[in-house]
Amino acid sequence: MALCAAAAERNKQPILNALRQYLNLTASSQEKLLEISSGSGQHVAHIAPNYPNITFQPTEVEKASLRSIQAYVDENGLGNVEPPQFLDVRSSSDQWLNGAIADGSYDYILNINMMHISDWSCTEGLFAGSGRILKPGGLLFTYGPFAVDGVITPESNVRFDLGLRQSNASWGLRDIQRQLVPLALKHGIDLKAVHDLPANNKLLVWKKQDGS
Repeated sequence: MALCAAAAERNKQPILNALRQYLNLTASSQEKLLEISSGSGQHVAHIAPNYPNITFQPTEVEKASLRSIQAYVDENGLGNVEPPQFLDVRSSSDQWLNGAIADGSYDYILNINMMHISDWSCTEGLFAGSGRILKPGGLLFTYGPFAVDGVITPESNVRFDLGLRQSNASWGLRDIQRQLVPLALKHGIDLKAVHDLPANNKLLVWKKQDGS
């Protein structure tokens, strides 16, 4: 059964619009994108048809979400989307997809609305894994609400952050400069761009250092 998240339905087009600046439509060979924490599958079902030259691999930790992703793939006949796979981002990346992901094998990684509603260890795992499996110059996209230099705006996001932390002390909006940039640098990843999107969210674009 395909699940439908209202927020995903509202935000999938603005996310696609921002990604258009980075996803390559003219690659001479098939590229690969790993989506971590794919949720219902609405995003991959919306993005993938626009990029037949990219093979998308959705992943999730929840069985209901995996079933929903597959339902979207089937309903939309998405030939460039692989069957969804279980992935716990907290595990070592050499165990992801049963150890089938080679170093430097992905062009892109996409992570939507995970960081603020998961333990910090999930964010650590995301950047550690990205540093290993992205190709040199490969891109990591992270989307959601964030704090900036210790400040959360607007007031609705302040209330949202407070509610998250009251629900689970390990949740909450992550700070781009104070938390994420230093973590990314540990794994050879630089912040390339920040895009302000609707509903007080941002798309952060990260680039793996190419070693040159």
